[in-house]
Amino acid sequence: MPAIEILDDRATVERLDPQGLLAQIEGLPEQCEEGWRRAAALELPETHLATSGVILLGMGGSAIAGDILRHLSARTGSKPARVVRGYDLPNAVGGNTLVVACSHSGNTEETLSAFRQAVDKGAKTYAVCTGGNLKQLADDAGAPSFIYEFDGQPRSAIGHQLMALLALGERAGLVTSQKAAVAETVGLMKQQRSGLGFDVPFDKNPAKQLASRLHGKLPVIIGAGVLEPAVYRWKTQINENADSWAIHEALPELDHNSIVGFGLPDVSRLHAVFVRHASLHPRLLLRYEATAEALDDAGVSHETVDASGVSDLAQTMTAVYLGDFTSYYLGLLNGVNPSAVAPIDRLKARLSGA
Repeated sequence: MPAIEILDDRATVERLDPQGLLAQIEGLPEQCEEGWRRAAALELPETHLATSGVILLGMGGSAIAGDILRHLSARTGSKPARVVRGYDLPNAVGGNTLVVACSHSGNTEETLSAFRQAVDKGAKTYAVCTGGNLKQLADDAGAPSFIYEFDGQPRSAIGHQLMALLALGERAGLVTSQKAAVAETVGLMKQQRSGLGFDVPFDKNPAKQLASRLHGKLPVIIGAGVLEPAVYRWKTQINENADSWAIHEALPELDHNSIVGFGLPDVSRLHAVFVRHASLHPRLLLRYEATAEALDDAGVSHETVDASGVSDLAQTMTAVYLGDFTSYYLGLLNGVNPSAVAPIDRLKARLSGA
């Protein structure tokens, strides 16, 4: 069946998406609004303000919000931030470090391991989750926590997680005030939805069209600067929503290694997507052009999509939102349930018995 028929057929969604991932994606702007409203009441103890730096713990979808905060912090913050994906904390973490654990379920084993180490090291700790063991660990340690409610896949709770981390980041000196940026972001995402949502037909829907060009290809998603977390989000959303391999690359690093390998192996299976914004460093924008020319020389198909907005947050999240829709539509074209992550579930079951 042609892509246009699959992606404009509501019966496709009803058959492949019984858990309602589409509704979760389409509802992300409102989730961000609600998350910010609740996060406005988030309190950070005075003891947690005098810190030398912040460590953000998370895995999978629960780490993306930390990535975004880290990049925003690098632009406007007065303290360094680092994201840790794994079981162990950096050795330098001590009593003057703020360690924030983000786990949707509250049961992510890597995050729990690192959080326990933070408590043992006497670090200032904070938890963002829906409950679970992380909430219990935080309570036992006398650490504050921000609890949100969301019935869906962890990767779809990015609005709750990001808004909580933004509010916390404001109070901890990681970022400047984000109130105006959040308002801009939500408004632009609602505008996007009017052009990317499922009820927008294929011939007028850029996300459906892009998904059709990625279908049967190995997606290579390329971005730079504040958009780096967005291109990584594209990669992981394609992995989980479309059951497909994907690669993400960052400029300018790509031009110092990956560019040499553009010609091999079978480049006919590749399709690169550059995620760009006009406010990026002028030399980065030039690299977008030069790298695209190198892909042309290697015979690799590619295209460019642009993020929207004035604030870094809006640029990042409009790029994220386009990727979320595109990955969902790619999942429908692949004939898979875009909510299901059976390999992850099997791996967790395997590890639980070890």
